[in-house]
Amino acid sequence: MNFPPPSEKQARLIWMALTGLAVATIVALVVALVWGLGRVLDVLAPVLWPLAVAGVLACLLDPVVDFLVRKNVPRTRAIVVVFALALVIVAGLLASVVPQLVVEARDLAAKTGEYKTELPTKAGRWAANPPSWLPKQAVPLLRTFSESAHPDTNAMTAMASVPTATVPSTPAAGASEQTSLKSVADYTTKLLPKFGQWLSQVMGFVGSVFGVIAGLALVPIYAFYFLLEKHGIAAKWRDYLPVQNSKFKEELVFVITSINGYLVAFFRGQVLVALCDGVLYTIGFLIIGLPYAVLIGVLATCLTIIPFLGAITTCVSALLIALAAFGDWQHPALVLGVFAVVQTLEGTVIQPRIMGERVGLHPATIIIALMAGTTLLGGLLGGLLAIPLAAVLRVLMFRYVWRKPPERA
Repeated sequence: MNFPPPSEKQARLIWMALTGLAVATIVALVVALVWGLGRVLDVLAPVLWPLAVAGVLACLLDPVVDFLVRKNVPRTRAIVVVFALALVIVAGLLASVVPQLVVEARDLAAKTGEYKTELPTKAGRWAANPPSWLPKQAVPLLRTFSESAHPDTNAMTAMASVPTATVPSTPAAGASEQTSLKSVADYTTKLLPKFGQWLSQVMGFVGSVFGVIAGLALVPIYAFYFLLEKHGIAAKWRDYLPVQNSKFKEELVFVITSINGYLVAFFRGQVLVALCDGVLYTIGFLIIGLPYAVLIGVLATCLTIIPFLGAITTCVSALLIALAAFGDWQHPALVLGVFAVVQTLEGTVIQPRIMGERVGLHPATIIIALMAGTTLLGGLLGGLLAIPLAAVLRVLMFRYVWRKPPERA
């Protein structure tokens, strides 16, 4: 049976449907690829994170090594000198910061229970008698927070009013030995599974600690060989691609080179930005007299490697500590002032000078990438890899979709 050919409108609808199906299939494949990458990273994390940390460390130290090499210092000796200087700097920082960090962390851990009761109490007090500076919309939120932290005690009162059950009389002193042996056997039967579970947890903890220690020991070794073999890797890595010399190989080399440039620029720049932010936060919080300023500064240094998420976490932590420690509005306002000053300096001075336009991602793109990375890849590692992966996608899109590739001579 012969069907008539589709009309122009029907053909347009068919092609639109096929195009939509193709786009949906491509999006599903990309999501599945990213999800699978997250699972692979989760399994191979003990192997990959020492390599990743060593790669970032090598990117940070490489300019200094190249500077010494240009001064006619042999590369091996230059790497050893840079490692020694880095070790001295790190040891000095640890000697000056770690004792204060330990004291503040111990004090904060001791006062955590106190803060848990103080914050809901102050929230309930403010909800009952709102200060003049408190917005009216915040009163119901404070009341809900206070009630959730102090649950109703009627249930406990009702439980207390229930008459206690009659205590059975103790067995006679002349109970048979068989009953005692049976009780011991029952107790042992219940204890063995719990002991096995506890032993499994202990062995898992010991294994994870050993893995972290082994990974930390391998980081300087990997970084040393990355720095030592830099020129050999840069000159010969194309020869190891399992692709014959062709136009496809040239495109593959271009894409990998562009991706590597984005990754190096991002990690090198973001680590330096995080260090600057951590120092500025510490100085600002010390000036306003905020408790645990050094601890919050170190936390900011570690978390600011992930843009936006690190800054928000630092700000919220500092605000909670200011509210719990002082209970007024002036110190939270000072915390917000420090946060605003640091973010302004980062956006106008620090980041443009360190990173410039080398990553070239719009802030909205960064936020979307962070949300997608933490959802699909999961956790801190997903947030850390989200922006480089977005930059990689930008390279591919500009190369093959948004811009026509230049014609070769």
